[in-house]
Amino acid sequence: MHQILQDITAAGTSIWLDDLSRERLIANGKSRNLKLLIENESVLGVTTNPAIFSAAISQSDLYSADILKYSTSGLDAEAIINELTTADVSAACDLFMPVYERTSGVDGRVSIEVDPRLARDTEGTIQQARELWTRVNRNNVLIKVPATVEGIPAIRTLISEGISVNVTIIFSVERYRAVLEAFLAGLEDRLAKSLPISGIHSVASFFVSRVDTDIDPKLKNHADPAAQSLLGKAAIANARLAYEHFLTVMNSPRWQKLSERGAAIQRPLWASTGVKDPAYHPTLYVMELIAPNTVNTMPEPTLQAVRDSGQFKGDTVKPYFSEAARVIEELQNFGIHIDEVATRLENEGIEKFIKPWLELIAAVERAAKQ
Repeated sequence: MHQILQDITAAGTSIWLDDLSRERLIANGKSRNLKLLIENESVLGVTTNPAIFSAAISQSDLYSADILKYSTSGLDAEAIINELTTADVSAACDLFMPVYERTSGVDGRVSIEVDPRLARDTEGTIQQARELWTRVNRNNVLIKVPATVEGIPAIRTLISEGISVNVTIIFSVERYRAVLEAFLAGLEDRLAKSLPISGIHSVASFFVSRVDTDIDPKLKNHADPAAQSLLGKAAIANARLAYEHFLTVMNSPRWQKLSERGAAIQRPLWASTGVKDPAYHPTLYVMELIAPNTVNTMPEPTLQAVRDSGQFKGDTVKPYFSEAARVIEELQNFGIHIDEVATRLENEGIEKFIKPWLELIAAVERAAKQ
């Protein structure tokens, strides 16, 4: 394995791949297969989303036989997609099972997301999450649930039912606080029913690069040239302050009580860590967010950049809490409020997942007819 990737893992940041396709699950696939990434590049888990599955299924002929089989049996496009995606996730879970066992369930995780059209539907989210949990039927699966206002109570319910959850589309510390609260409350609900809380794992996916993508143009066009001194700093500062809250919770008496009963902490997961602005180093959102008990899920080009040109500097989060708070305060002085940015990005994020999902449904419908 490459030293830089080993250093990141040893520092407490688990490397997950933000991609999954049938090609990655076979030895002679066009993409580098997961087995090699696990063995050679310290990859300890996988995340998926509707856009990833849309690209995987629409652009590969490895799904054609199954689409024909399921359509001939009378399944509609959405049911076919459900069969295809859960099959891929189940296979990936099996591949990661040794990692899952070696890490006592902390890593070796594979995520699958509820239908993005349910992001504003609490009951619909709960129902489909239960269905995905049952269908995949692997201890190392994580069900992705959006951190919308409607998703928060769904998180609490699912955790209380013993379903491991990846909470996604988090853009602000304020919303992250609500996510952690729902996680803790779900565990406490189980204890109140005398149910075990060990074996339940969760991550909270805090989106990074999209924050800079939204804020940087405002800084560049600001009337005060001094605003440009904050270019490329907002996203990392926002994530570092989320981690500060994570440490506050982890060191609280409330968490210690749950930990003593066997609970596993909900780890922050840095998502959207591929750099969007070519002016920034491609490893920016990885190397500047190294800290214990975190996950960084990255597309393969980012993983390769980290492997080839990343510079390990140890913990790059805890020493910078004061600086992160200063950045957010200065943004406010320039009229940029992170909570307003987060609301806008949440709405855009949901739409960005709904669009490829609808495109995938249409693609499968066309393939079924052919």
